[in-house]
Amino acid sequence: MAAEAPGLENRLLTRQKGGNYSPTMQAELDALEGRITQLLERFQALRLENLKLRQQVVSLESDNKKLRERMDEAGARLESLYNRLPD
Repeated sequence: MAAEAPGLENRLLTRQKGGNYSPTMQAELDALEGRITQLLERFQALRLENLKLRQQVVSLESDNKKLRERMDEAGARLESLYNRLPD
């Protein structure tokens, strides 16, 4: 399981110490807590994925720029060769 959100343990202890909830409300709070935990885990996973994708975009843009420069150089060489052809 992913690391818990900062301070989550403290909030849980506070709720456990001071909670005078009905069993139904406690069950709802527990379910809500579980959903929030899942959302936090999903959020962290998506943040990591987003970071990796951003890094991949930077790398691909760099590769694309290099390939574009090579295409320009090849085009210039072809134009030079074309201009050397006899009329």
